[in-house]
Amino acid sequence: MKIQELVGQVQALGPIEIDYDMPSRTAEFRCGREQAPRLCDWLFNQQDYHFAGLIVEENTAQWNLFYLFVGQGEMGRIQVRTSAPLEERRFQSVSVLVHAADWHEREAEDLFGLVFEGHPRLGDFILHDDAWQEGVEPMRNGFNPAAALSNRKPRRDWRPRRIVNAPGVFIMPIGPVFSGEAESVHFQLETIGEEVLRAFPRLFFKYRGVEKIAEGRPVDEALLLAERFAGATAFSHALAFCMTIEQLGQVEAPERAKALRVFLAELERFRHHLGVIEGICNSTGLVVAANQAAILEEEALRLAGTLTGHRYLFGLAIPGGLSRDLEDPSCRDAIIRVKEIVQHLNKIESLLINTSSFLDRLEEVGVVTETQARNYGLVGPVARGSGYCNDLRRLQPYCAYDGFEFETPCEGEGDGYARLRVFFAEARQSVRLMEQAVGVLPGGPILSPCDSGPGIAVAGVETPRGASWHWVHIDDVGKLTRYRLITPSFANWHGFHLAAENFAFQDFPIILATFGLSVAENDR
Repeated sequence: MKIQELVGQVQALGPIEIDYDMPSRTAEFRCGREQAPRLCDWLFNQQDYHFAGLIVEENTAQWNLFYLFVGQGEMGRIQVRTSAPLEERRFQSVSVLVHAADWHEREAEDLFGLVFEGHPRLGDFILHDDAWQEGVEPMRNGFNPAAALSNRKPRRDWRPRRIVNAPGVFIMPIGPVFSGEAESVHFQLETIGEEVLRAFPRLFFKYRGVEKIAEGRPVDEALLLAERFAGATAFSHALAFCMTIEQLGQVEAPERAKALRVFLAELERFRHHLGVIEGICNSTGLVVAANQAAILEEEALRLAGTLTGHRYLFGLAIPGGLSRDLEDPSCRDAIIRVKEIVQHLNKIESLLINTSSFLDRLEEVGVVTETQARNYGLVGPVARGSGYCNDLRRLQPYCAYDGFEFETPCEGEGDGYARLRVFFAEARQSVRLMEQAVGVLPGGPILSPCDSGPGIAVAGVETPRGASWHWVHIDDVGKLTRYRLITPSFANWHGFHLAAENFAFQDFPIILATFGLSVAENDR
């Protein structure tokens, strides 16, 4: 839809102020609290925009809420902004009409103390009732951690939530403590016999308050937080943060840095997907295939370490470009190596798809439909396995992606096998992008001077797990007053229960593996 046509339809909804920027294809719609749900409903359900997230900001005199939407066309990114005085904490729930906003409103209620009228379930989310009490509100400007700790009043009578009440139904708790490298998450599975009727993932056992810690810090310190809160996808998150700073400084990274950013982002995606494939093989008991995939992941990690100095690409992305250059011959050698890894990966895939016992555990298991994927705001390979093909590299091209040819693998079945095929196909597409980036690698600098100006900026990056959004507000002295992280795992955990329910209990770990989720991306 053309911008003028969209603007005309928006203004017909009521008194809404509109600012838009043609070059960046972005817009901000400012409206009153009573109009926000209707406007969000119109964007999501009538204009087919993807709901990306909610940003809450507490200023000295008022609340600012930003509902972020992404779509195609001339107005690709829209922020719906509404405000209210600080003493008024009540807003109409958007999740009643846009279900993808469900967890975002629950998070805002727990961390800021806002009340979203009409929301079916608030409380006991980030701050668990059996460990904390309502009213802690750790993201408020006046939050005192010492007082919060000294006044802790956990609910000793807390019991798991139950929905199914029938003879023979019981709750099967799993976690939150696991062996090995698994992170803390508690699953409550309501089951009868071998069938899981309801599944509740209970997360945030290690909530770290990264967004709160970032407040009042300069850009370089906040970058360390952005890069380290989820180490397996460090480069992608650091890149998104750097892009916000470059927006505020009105700085564009050099062409060589743009191409190398694509190269490194795809190297990270390639390595990440190898790890997910390993996990899926492990979940089905195929130890040999899992070990073979683990060897390939280790080779990719060693390649990254040799090429850049860090196995997980830490310390490379900085505002204005990259912290260090990569030699052209080394990049070409890396392409040769990843192509060799792909050859071995293709052999593993061939063996898996010809193993009937393996396919039996994945086909028609853990199904999420395209409609469900959209309604729950799913992103990345999980969404694309259900036919919901949202990819920021195409919707909102950044770095040098708009100059390269690549496919966005998409499958329609929505089961575990569809998600596995997406991971395999995306790994190959990553190598294709890396090869193109190296093939056109220009000379010149890798860094432009970048001093952030004051203001608000938001940037999105298609991380290996899906779209991630970083939102910053920087004051006149270059320090963050608000930093918001919207991660792909937060979106995909929201819809995980859809895949786990109505399948056998023994399918649960396999379905979980096919989602490739991160707990650390939630405990931020």
